[in-house]
Amino acid sequence: MGSLNLGGTAPSHTQSMQGFPTSLSSAFSNPQSPAKAFPPLSSANPSTPFGGIGSLSSQLPGMDSGPLGSGIGSGIGSSLGMPTVGTDPFSTRKMSTPGLNPPTFQQTDLSQVWPEANQHFSKEIDDEANSYFQRIYNHPPHPTMSVDEVLEMLQRFKDSTVKREREVFNCMLRNLFEEYRFFPQYPDKELHITACLFGGIIEKGLVTYMALGLALRYVLEALRKPFGSKMYYFGIAALDRFKNRLKDYPQYCQHLASIAHFLQFPHHLQEYIEYGQQSRDPPVKMQGSITTPGSLALAQVQAQTQPQPPGAPKVPQPGQTSTLVTTTTTTTTVAKTTTITRPTPSSFKKDVPPSINTTNIDTLLVATDQNERIVEPPENIQEKIAFIFNNLSQSNMTQKVEELKETVKEEFMPWVSQYLVMKRVSIEPNFHSLYSNFLDTLKNPEFVKMVLTETYRNIKVLLTSDKAAANFSDRSLLKNLGHWLGMITLAKNKPILYTDLELKSLLLEAYVKGQQELLYVVPFVAKVLESSLRSMVFRPQNPWTMAIMNVLAELHQEHDLKLNLKFEIEVLCKNLSLDINDLKPGNLLKDKDKLKNLEEQLSAPKKEAKPPEELLPVSSTGDFVPFAAPPSTPAATTTPCTTTGPPTPQFSYHDINVYALAGLSPHININANIPLLQAHPQLKQCVRQSVERAVQELVHPVVDRSIKIAMTTCEQIIRKDFALDSEESRMRVAAHHMMRNLTAGMAMITCREPLLMSIATNLKNNFAAGLRAPTPQQREMMEEAAARIAQDNCELACCFIQKTAVEKAGPEMDKRLATEFELRKHARQEGRRYCDPVVLTYQAERMPEQIRLKVGGVDPKQLAVYEEFARNVPGFLPSNDLSQPTGFLAQPMKQQAWATDDVAQIYDKCMADLEQHLHAIPPALAMNPLTQALRSLLEAVALARNSRDGIAALGLLQKAVEGLLDATSGADADLLLRYRECHLLVLKALQDGRAYGPQWCNKQITRCLIECRDEYKYNVEAVELLIRNHLVNMQQYDLHLAQSMENGMHYMAVAFAMQLVKLLLVDERSVSHVTEADLFHTIETLMRICAHSRANAPEGLPQLMDVVRSNYEAMIDRAHGGPNFMMHSGISQASEYDDPPGLREKAEYLLREWVNLYHSAAAGRDSTKAFSAFVGQMHQQGILKTDDLITRFFRLCTEMCVEISYRAQAEQQHNPAASAAIIRAKCYHNLDAFVRLIALLVKHSGEATNTVTKINLLNKVLGIVVGVLIQDHDVRQTEFQQLPYHRIFIMLLLELNAPEHVLETINFQTLTAFCNTFHILRPTKAPGFVYAWLELISHRIFIARMLAHTPQQKGWPMYAQLLIDLFKYLAPFLRNVELNKPMQILYKGTLRVLLVLLHDFPEFLCDYHYGFCDVIPPNCIQLRNLILSAFPRNMRLPDPFTPNLKVDMLSEINIAPRILTNFTGVMPSQFKKDLDSYLKTRSPVTFLSELRSNLQVSNEPGNRYNIQLINALVLYVGTQAIAHIHNKGSTPSMSTITHSAHMDIFQNLAVDLDTEGRYLFLNAIANQLRYPNSHTHYFSCTMLYLFAEANTEAIQEQITRVLLERLIVNRPHPWGLLITFIELIKNPAFKFWSHDFVHCAPEIEKLFQSVAQCCMGQKQAQQVMEGTGAS
Repeated sequence: MGSLNLGGTAPSHTQSMQGFPTSLSSAFSNPQSPAKAFPPLSSANPSTPFGGIGSLSSQLPGMDSGPLGSGIGSGIGSSLGMPTVGTDPFSTRKMSTPGLNPPTFQQTDLSQVWPEANQHFSKEIDDEANSYFQRIYNHPPHPTMSVDEVLEMLQRFKDSTVKREREVFNCMLRNLFEEYRFFPQYPDKELHITACLFGGIIEKGLVTYMALGLALRYVLEALRKPFGSKMYYFGIAALDRFKNRLKDYPQYCQHLASIAHFLQFPHHLQEYIEYGQQSRDPPVKMQGSITTPGSLALAQVQAQTQPQPPGAPKVPQPGQTSTLVTTTTTTTTVAKTTTITRPTPSSFKKDVPPSINTTNIDTLLVATDQNERIVEPPENIQEKIAFIFNNLSQSNMTQKVEELKETVKEEFMPWVSQYLVMKRVSIEPNFHSLYSNFLDTLKNPEFVKMVLTETYRNIKVLLTSDKAAANFSDRSLLKNLGHWLGMITLAKNKPILYTDLELKSLLLEAYVKGQQELLYVVPFVAKVLESSLRSMVFRPQNPWTMAIMNVLAELHQEHDLKLNLKFEIEVLCKNLSLDINDLKPGNLLKDKDKLKNLEEQLSAPKKEAKPPEELLPVSSTGDFVPFAAPPSTPAATTTPCTTTGPPTPQFSYHDINVYALAGLSPHININANIPLLQAHPQLKQCVRQSVERAVQELVHPVVDRSIKIAMTTCEQIIRKDFALDSEESRMRVAAHHMMRNLTAGMAMITCREPLLMSIATNLKNNFAAGLRAPTPQQREMMEEAAARIAQDNCELACCFIQKTAVEKAGPEMDKRLATEFELRKHARQEGRRYCDPVVLTYQAERMPEQIRLKVGGVDPKQLAVYEEFARNVPGFLPSNDLSQPTGFLAQPMKQQAWATDDVAQIYDKCMADLEQHLHAIPPALAMNPLTQALRSLLEAVALARNSRDGIAALGLLQKAVEGLLDATSGADADLLLRYRECHLLVLKALQDGRAYGPQWCNKQITRCLIECRDEYKYNVEAVELLIRNHLVNMQQYDLHLAQSMENGMHYMAVAFAMQLVKLLLVDERSVSHVTEADLFHTIETLMRICAHSRANAPEGLPQLMDVVRSNYEAMIDRAHGGPNFMMHSGISQASEYDDPPGLREKAEYLLREWVNLYHSAAAGRDSTKAFSAFVGQMHQQGILKTDDLITRFFRLCTEMCVEISYRAQAEQQHNPAASAAIIRAKCYHNLDAFVRLIALLVKHSGEATNTVTKINLLNKVLGIVVGVLIQDHDVRQTEFQQLPYHRIFIMLLLELNAPEHVLETINFQTLTAFCNTFHILRPTKAPGFVYAWLELISHRIFIARMLAHTPQQKGWPMYAQLLIDLFKYLAPFLRNVELNKPMQILYKGTLRVLLVLLHDFPEFLCDYHYGFCDVIPPNCIQLRNLILSAFPRNMRLPDPFTPNLKVDMLSEINIAPRILTNFTGVMPSQFKKDLDSYLKTRSPVTFLSELRSNLQVSNEPGNRYNIQLINALVLYVGTQAIAHIHNKGSTPSMSTITHSAHMDIFQNLAVDLDTEGRYLFLNAIANQLRYPNSHTHYFSCTMLYLFAEANTEAIQEQITRVLLERLIVNRPHPWGLLITFIELIKNPAFKFWSHDFVHCAPEIEKLFQSVAQCCMGQKQAQQVMEGTGAS
């Protein structure tokens, strides 16, 4: 990318500037990162401190708006031109437009079909529309546009929001449609361009409904014009453009097919139309090409280097001027694709046989060498000819033909014909139609004859070649030549003469000579006949064609004909639209006399072949079935192998380990005598990777196909044989034996030949790469070596694939037969013997005694068959050991006296634990699949323990992960729990540091999760279990999950991601160590899906995203490329360890250098001198080359600084005498230097005015430190040390809040970055960091900056979120009163922070009191009082103890407080709708009765209610009530709050809720009793009103409790609480002192008296108590 200059001029490379270059401004504005900030060194400029930092060597300008930004996205979107959903009427109506049937075409009034086009367009619009048309036809240097560009523009204009653009769109299309009648007068070239535009409009879906019908009708009408006419060519060119849409219009295709000259349409269009009638695309989208006079004229114009001046076409009739103007554009005909590797001129020398497209033409070359030579042109001419064919395409056909005529003299034409047939046609079947067109354009009958002769000659060479060897290439060549022969003879209505080739007797002769010959001849004949469909003469029912078809039909009936040959015949019939059953097969194959006297066209038969009289159909044993490749792709059809019997097995089943590809390496066989390897021993290393790659490519398709086929067969036979056997274990063992045998056999016959080829090809490629430019002699050695090594290792690779298939087949078989097993178990539990009554009846009535199944078990003779299956697995050495575990784990080796090391001990303990679990499983569950899976797991552990290598461990790990994912929750609950426990046990054992360590383990587990099959990939419980147990690499998994959702198209993945996010981030209780950073990409993708799909978003997604958003809303944007993205990418990069070699050493050297520079006397003020010297060193070491290297550098430095701290602290433990201060100073020595480096890099990145760069760099670095901290915290757990991280954060905070102008400009973004950092490290996620965290968020600088200095209180919501994080962590401990020593310290620290806030920032606590109280447990009275006591500093509180205080007269009492929490967010939308409706109209009437059930979430005491919803409901109803009272012109008081829907709700809650619910409800009211404001006043009245109106004393007692418990704790007490309680006990109307609960016990009575005295003074309290008592 560096050298590209996309859209704009390249920037100057010479500028040099002070500080970091301007180029940095864009570096961090996008999701890029620090690398752009530090360009490579230019020549140092000594006059500036940063002379070492020059400009970027090159830039990509306009990243935001240029070609890389919006350009790419919009370009792709519009160039695809996909129609909007639902605009294509034909998707439902399928061409039912009237008017297609009439054979002639009447001019339609456009306004009827297209109302938008009927409007009158202004002259400007008309001129603009015509100017675009002008450009299509222009030549350079005039402004030009290609057809594709115009279509893209039209697409844009069509959907544009700008009215003018929509008008230009309608005007252009109207002009084009009206112009149709003038098309016949256009010159050829201009007409061709217009046709492409016309077809493109249909292709891109730019017109719909009636207008689309009209467009299609125009094309149909043009095609009905006489063949070869101008308008016919217009129709062909337009149709070619929208051929891919034909499948949407089947009826239209029928009209096209019924045109008289349909068979003269280009071949590929005929295909599209024929398949289009069935609403399908052709199976192979042919790279066909159209040749029209216009396309040729156009190609000629383009081929000329000098553009001609534009020429205007003839004007139509006088008075009717054409609105379109003409000249030229690029052609839209498809040029020949160049994916085929072309032979370079050197490969025409006869000594280097080319290996093109894996098809080898050796046979043809050798045969040609032996024939008399033809005159060869000189080498330069040969190269020119090769060049012509290399670059031949439909658009330059005429030009290339002329070139050939000029280049080649007549005498060399035979050589050209040979070159064309041998080197081109035989190996490039996709270009046959192109070469055929070439012959037509050349118009040289002599040359055509030469080509035909050459074709016959090559066919005969191949037919007479030796067919004993497995020569796949020859068969491919023969098929290709067959296809070509058909195309240049039958398709052009020319016969294949008997004297040249007799196809019918060729088939008969092949039948006589055996299977090998048939493998060559049948596909060849089929390919020849394929072209008869294109012929007017030879298409079926032509007698010559049908005679050959009948022979093929007779062959098809042969019982032993190979499946793939039958398939070839069936496909041919389908292509020719014949039904194979309608053919009339004769008895030619039985006519022995005729078969004896055939004229020989094939090679002489083998000596051992039987004479015809004894001919039996050849057995197919040992021959290979091909991959089911689509036969219509000539080059891709894999044909069967030709070995006569299976090769001798070399390996026994247990020899090969298939847990990873590395299992191949011990067995790879490299012959020491191979000349190539003797000459170049370094090439030996190519062998392993070539074999592994071949296996990797084939293993999945072969395994899946083998299992699929074997499974069906096996299942049916086992069900039949064991239908009357009641013992499922016997059935299972037999099924496994048979499945193993069939799968292995199936895999073997499918993969050997492709493997042989693939290994050889890989070897040749690797050898060629290793030798760079091999000589012809080396090439020969390479060919020989590749063939030899492939032959030597094919058996191994084959066995590996077979065993892989076998291992996978067992569990699949169990799943298939699970119901059978269950039926038998069930019968046994009920005390009866299982037997299938239907089978029993069938057997008794239909089967003879000898083979009848008996009840009670399979006959030993029959079982012997299954044992034989087990003994002789195809492809492996026979085994006499039938005790192999049926779980297909290679049998654990006999226990030897291994040396016990750490790994062995870990495995032993794991096995012991597993055995214990297995013993504990009740006998009734012994045959449960889960139990059997556990036994199989134990075997795998034993195997891994014995081999103790990485491959076995990997296999074990894979088994454990897949086992976890495969377990469903339907099984027995206890067993499932035990099952999961066992699998985790194994994974934890592997993760142990003494075994394979967490890094390797987590990486492999994550890989398994990502690669496993979809059926059980999305098991959310299992994945959550793995994540909870720290077994998953979250960054990798997060990326995978985000991608697998496919932007919402993959519904399963989306649903799974939603469940996982909910489990991990919303229900935070389950997994504390996962932060939103771990699922950053997943959340981002879900949010995008939610935003894009609005109305039809997956159910529950919008709500989930709201919750996620509200959890993190105080934190800054998640925009891709925003600072937050930088931070999250930093976090994820902190756990990637595969650093380039030598980087750690470089980083260590640089860090040491910097620490020394920082502490040296010459560092300069703020280390600036040291810094400029150091940046030069970083450049020298290449650290500033890329983002990735900078990121890794920061990570390594962080890790090293932390490591130094750990070492220093460990020193203190060993040497307690060392003072803590000295140890700390040692740690700070490095940490402070590192922090200064970060601060300087942030300050000096980009220009002084460019803040984006600085902020992105800061976020990246903070993200890295966070990532390292989280990783360290997870690994070390209780050994984790806070000190280094605390120091980095605090020092960086101080450095970046220094009073410098450059830092002041980015202060808010800096604080945001720190808030994000602290939020990600919140105590629930990193409990080991909590003390340092609390110290950081309560640091005076941080609080002052967040709450005082940041303008417009922008820091408040973020700081509030951090306090909420703290309260959420404390909540469970406080709720359950589990305050051990560490928690007490934390709680005390929290109270202190709140006291500071209460003293210095009371308004902050006032504004956010609701959010805080929402997360503080109800029993934390003092903590809550601290928050509720806050009142604005500019307010003077009236003394609540003032006698006769008139609260409603206070000036502040009608002013509403500011509440900055979105408290209605937690209300479900339907609940809020019903609530609003009830408050307005008191309906629905059921609202009150259902209210309790809406608030209740469970029946578990202490957790019955949704506390957040109760809090929200109380505050919302209260605020609505106040508004309602104010609207009526009153103010809240005891009289105005009554008899309203609002009070109904409160009274209903007080009466209807149980004790727990009522307590929470009253608490919610008491939370609003704060400083004087309208809420305090209203809720105080409400509390007193509920007390007065209570229908039971229990409610009054509970109200008293709620108020009292808040008053008997230490001060401060909220003002509103005091005035409410004083009013309650003072006002005789409430009869407070007469209630029983006041006097229920002496100590309670005493308590009330002392509270009353505190509140009112002794004398007044006495009066009130006595007075009330008396009354």
